[in-house]
Amino acid sequence: MKKKFVFIATALLAVVVSCKTDQTKKESSALMEKNPLLVKSTLDYGAPDFTKIKNKHFLPAILKGMEVQNKEIEKIIANTESPTFENTILALEESSRVLDNASTIFYALSSANTNDTIKLDKKELAPKLSKHKDEILLNAALFNKVKTVYNNLESLNLDAESKHLVKEYYKKFVKAGANLSEEDKKELKGINAQLASLSNDFEKKLLDASKKGGLIISDKEKLKGLSEEKIKSLEKDGKYEIKLINTTQQPLLQSLDNREVRKELYEKSIHRTDQGEYNTSDLVKKIALLRAEKAKILGFDNYASWSLQGTMAATPDKVFDMFNQLIPQSLKKVTSEINEIQAEINKEGKHFKLAPYDWNYYAEKVRKSKYNLNEEEVKPYFELTNVLEKGVFYAANKLYGITFKKRPDIPTYHPDVMVYELFEEDGSKLGLFYGDYFARDSKRGGAWMNSFFKQSKLRNQKPVIFNVCNFSKPAKGEPALISFDDVKTVFHEFGHALHGFFSNQKYNSISGTSVARDFVEFPSQFNENWATHPEVLNNYAVHYKTGKVIPAALLQKIKKAGTFNQGYSISELLAASSLDMQWHTISANTNIDDVAKFENTALDKMKLLIPEVPTRYRSTYFAHIFSGGYAAGYYSYLWTEMLSHDAYDWFKNNGLLTRENGQKFREQILSKGNTMDYATMYRDFAGHDPKALPMLKARGLQ
Repeated sequence: MKKKFVFIATALLAVVVSCKTDQTKKESSALMEKNPLLVKSTLDYGAPDFTKIKNKHFLPAILKGMEVQNKEIEKIIANTESPTFENTILALEESSRVLDNASTIFYALSSANTNDTIKLDKKELAPKLSKHKDEILLNAALFNKVKTVYNNLESLNLDAESKHLVKEYYKKFVKAGANLSEEDKKELKGINAQLASLSNDFEKKLLDASKKGGLIISDKEKLKGLSEEKIKSLEKDGKYEIKLINTTQQPLLQSLDNREVRKELYEKSIHRTDQGEYNTSDLVKKIALLRAEKAKILGFDNYASWSLQGTMAATPDKVFDMFNQLIPQSLKKVTSEINEIQAEINKEGKHFKLAPYDWNYYAEKVRKSKYNLNEEEVKPYFELTNVLEKGVFYAANKLYGITFKKRPDIPTYHPDVMVYELFEEDGSKLGLFYGDYFARDSKRGGAWMNSFFKQSKLRNQKPVIFNVCNFSKPAKGEPALISFDDVKTVFHEFGHALHGFFSNQKYNSISGTSVARDFVEFPSQFNENWATHPEVLNNYAVHYKTGKVIPAALLQKIKKAGTFNQGYSISELLAASSLDMQWHTISANTNIDDVAKFENTALDKMKLLIPEVPTRYRSTYFAHIFSGGYAAGYYSYLWTEMLSHDAYDWFKNNGLLTRENGQKFREQILSKGNTMDYATMYRDFAGHDPKALPMLKARGLQ
């Protein structure tokens, strides 16, 4: 009787469990159906509907995207027909559609407007996405099908873009390690998973350190040198908080009169992640050595050699060759600037040696005395909305014929974000642009462009693109006045956006900005040149109070001051670029006891350990290379600067700001995406290989 009771109870329990399981499945299915990340938005362009997207939607949507892609991959492998472009490459290309849509929105917010839930989801997803990627790219059966299509490429009746797509997939598999033994693949997968988690940890620590590591000032007198508007914007709980931005030097060092406050702010910046709970030193060492080990497994001497495959530079030696060409002239210029600034200090009767936290403050004094140019005199002419609408958009209209319309009806992920719709010259729709310009605690440092949706003819998708910056938000009711450096940043990031808007590809994975690192910064740096073009500058540089256009005399001062401080500027950039390359040219058996010691030795080796000129990023907060996508790639800012100045030189020789020139640049550079060899692409446009002389002249180094 007892056994019978147990049996009945067990059976009843099984029924209850079964009912609960069925109910859970139904609830899960219903939740998936209602997940706004898994259905196409009804908004124009399919733009993300941030009135519906909640934190709870991200993790299930991305996991679902991985599940869908895995099923599509299984179908490709199970197909018994001979591998073709359609049943292999095209099927592979479209397998990621659901995952692409969900993950791009998630990672946009994880950088621009994060929160505790997103941070936890990101930590959980890092190793899962790494494993997911490896299981695709290291799948022998799938690779064999890709390889078959690749080997038969010349016999296939495909257009040029489709052929290029085949080549890109083949190279992607090979670079990822598809030719490795199963044992090596297993080890590589483990390393990739570790790297994904470590990079996520680095980013989180840096974000928290920057958020909580700012300088708190109680005495308003210590802020002497700042404008009343600026001081007002720093007020917090009866005190004043100067938040850190991601670079070594902080903007307010230029204006603060109190040397001790400058020193304290600078030291807050350089030590934000090398001590206490936010110390990233161990993460840096682990990431660098794991990357070296990864390269070794893949058959390369170091990570940089592996990473530079498919770039314009191609090898670390070529990158170091570029450094060696630039460093002598840069050191000569920076030595001259050091002497000039020290003379300014001495002239004031001060008895101290120039320190890094003095540089911007006294450089501004030299700028004023040498060029009679005061940054505070300039800022009233650079109101952010004017810069964007009457500067950046105006130049784009003159060059490319496109027009802009504000779309306040499109929901955004934060109240500060502005949305514009873009139209072609004939009035047809081009895409949506989101501008997110002010710093906040939920946003990582720096400035960047990305896409919610990339252009793709196959997916019938027009681009939905966003720019993010970290300008100081003005006090309520005050205008957003920015520096001229910030002006160039707005032009720069919109140059990336144009690259995305003008993409004209069939396939999502090679569309727009999906190009090599040392080419992707070319359109953005090129677009900076229009910030100082007289016609453009006179259109946007309007005094926010009087409405008067910037005076010709002040404009001339800005131009003359254009090469000022360029020794410093290029030296801090060279230092960061060199530091990146040296972290990524170590071997797997390198012994690194101390990150700061490694950093100093690396910089000294390149003659870039200059006491007065710190590297733009110290290793412990170098987000580009330890949590971003620029490992062994930070040099690309200098490489593409060479391209941008050479291209602008072509414009100078051909009439500058004309529709004809803009159309040529659009058709031969901006619309191409990753569909051909970059060197060939550039030669087709300019008629020659890029030359460094225009860049050296622009920086006043020649």
